[in-house]
Amino acid sequence: MITFANLGGGRHELHTEAVLPLSRGEVFPFFAAAENLERITPPELAFRIVTPTPVDIREEVRIDYRLRLFGVPFSWRTRISEWDPPHAFIDEQEAGPYHTWIHRHEFVEVTGGTRMTDRVVFDCRWPPCRRRRCRSSAPSSGGSSPTGVGRSDGY
Repeated sequence: MITFANLGGGRHELHTEAVLPLSRGEVFPFFAAAENLERITPPELAFRIVTPTPVDIREEVRIDYRLRLFGVPFSWRTRISEWDPPHAFIDEQEAGPYHTWIHRHEFVEVTGGTRMTDRVVFDCRWPPCRRRRCRSSAPSSGGSSPTGVGRSDGY
């Protein structure tokens, strides 16, 4: 399931859910490893982690990246603001193209596997991002890459 909502005041929310046929004990470590972001981000974004790897993920850890959004290269920094393995974690942008980006990842055991839920609330004031968002009211893919959307203070 993928939904995209305009929350008003320039804020938007991307909400995705998928059931993966694996245990939470298998799913959580994959998504909690920063190094795997490079594996699941589309190659045209030229995404790479600048922070030395492996990253010891825990609350208050900061991770630096380089990537291209709409063809423009930039730096991105996130902070892990909540760390609750193997249930959930939140990453928030500290520097990058979004005015606000708060991304909550949740992992719940269900019959047949693990329900993975991503909720990203964001506000992008960067002109290329705002123009692109205005042309489309829904995301084009089922992924929640770090360049798709973000999360807000009102989360």
